[in-house]
Amino acid sequence: MIGNRITHRMADGVRIAGTWRHGFICNGGRFFLTELFIYADGLIDCWGLVTLDEFEGKLHDGWVATAFPDGAEASVHGLGGWKFSKPRTWLTPESLLAEVRDTIDQLNGRPDSTDRCLAAVDVFLADRTEENRAVARAAYLAIPESQRHYALGDMDSMDWPLQALVAGPGGEMESWSDEPVSQEEYGEAVAYFEERAEWISERPSRVPADGPTTPHAPAVQLYHSYPRQRVDDPGTEGLRNDYPAPVDVEGVTYPSVAHAYWALSAADPTARAAIAAADTPYAARGLAADATRREGWEQARTAVMTGLLRTKYTQHPDLAEILLATDDATLIYDDADSDFWGDNAGRGRNWTGRLLELVRSELHARQAGIG
Repeated sequence: MIGNRITHRMADGVRIAGTWRHGFICNGGRFFLTELFIYADGLIDCWGLVTLDEFEGKLHDGWVATAFPDGAEASVHGLGGWKFSKPRTWLTPESLLAEVRDTIDQLNGRPDSTDRCLAAVDVFLADRTEENRAVARAAYLAIPESQRHYALGDMDSMDWPLQALVAGPGGEMESWSDEPVSQEEYGEAVAYFEERAEWISERPSRVPADGPTTPHAPAVQLYHSYPRQRVDDPGTEGLRNDYPAPVDVEGVTYPSVAHAYWALSAADPTARAAIAAADTPYAARGLAADATRREGWEQARTAVMTGLLRTKYTQHPDLAEILLATDDATLIYDDADSDFWGDNAGRGRNWTGRLLELVRSELHARQAGIG
């Protein structure tokens, strides 16, 4: 299950979404508590990337362990070790494999085993034949046993109504009772699902009051470039900090945002003047690297950059139009020299892209007369 355990890996420059869970690797007869990383493309990292079929093999040959003999040695690398005493486990190779399959479905936005079960239940409730009940029961049993209690999202009733419904009158439930399902119990289960369907139909659509949570425009990549002069239609290159769009900051004109940023980072006024006069943003960066930083610069730099970007797009309306034309797209900014300012194929923090989105929002607000 994904939960809040979000991770990713990079493959040929593509970000592959993933998640992780705890697991045990059995190597040389010793058990190691580790993380199993599960990715949307179906690969699992269990001390090496494997396909789902290969992972199933590692489960059945015991490399990925779900059972622990009494007295077996275990450890966590770099932390400590212990011996198992009367160990208990809730997983089997089959149930862990089923959970991993579900997780891959969830990472891809596909229905998982619980979704498929509830869809089969809906079919049965609409046409209550024994054939449809059998399909619903098989779908219920396909949910990993450790996840069945959560299928209805009701921690009061848990999966009791679901078990009673798919078992039917006289049928046997999996875990709630050794007694056959009575007609009264079956009626209660049917009533539960009827009330649940009514509640779901009346539940308002959960659309955020202030709009969608994800952008509807495709992401825009602002690739690293070395523009030397202004052009009539720079396109998104005009959104680069090194694009030659002079900015006036407190009476001082800098050839670009990059010039201004590096000049303002320097503690010595003479160094600032030299940086501001540099032929190119690249040269400005080089001069700044040799200069002494202003005290507190690291903590202040995002505020400084925010102010410079506001200045640029206020003083250059044509470039502001280019920024506004990106709509609500995620802006991915490359910066070969900084993983702080650039995204850099997922390795960086993309602060320039994030601040450009902030300034774009302010421009949209100004256009709409908001604020």
